[in-house]
Amino acid sequence: MKAARWLSTALVIGSIAMASSQVLARDTPYYLPIQDVIDSPEGQERLNSNIRFVFSPTDAGEVIEDHGPVVTNRKTNAFNKTDEEACRWVMLSALIALQDRAREEGANAVINIESFYEQQPFESSTEYECHAGALMAGVALRGQVVTLP
Repeated sequence: MKAARWLSTALVIGSIAMASSQVLARDTPYYLPIQDVIDSPEGQERLNSNIRFVFSPTDAGEVIEDHGPVVTNRKTNAFNKTDEEACRWVMLSALIALQDRAREEGANAVINIESFYEQQPFESSTEYECHAGALMAGVALRGQVVTLP
């Protein structure tokens, strides 16, 4: 009888462990508006209006100087945030990384920006791709650092 009770307890514990690992392994994709991040109070405060962000497939026009490619892969703690809140926060972090790289290069724009989560391109001039799980949210972007007129 004790063996049956032990086996039953082991099965319950195993089921709970498997269910919780599936929850922790969640990787939900979201496609959210870029402009919401740029227009947010945090975006207005932290993004420099002298650095332009041009999302692909929008044509940026004439390039005076090409400073090379840039890729950023940012993660943020999603604990106690909605997926959308975590995604907006990590997208802002990714844009700040692009902005910092442009400043380092003496450039004034990052063009041809596309989402690049797990090295899979997603091109949109209005939306970015974010993946959210139980503990983390992530955004990856790639683009070209340039000087525009």
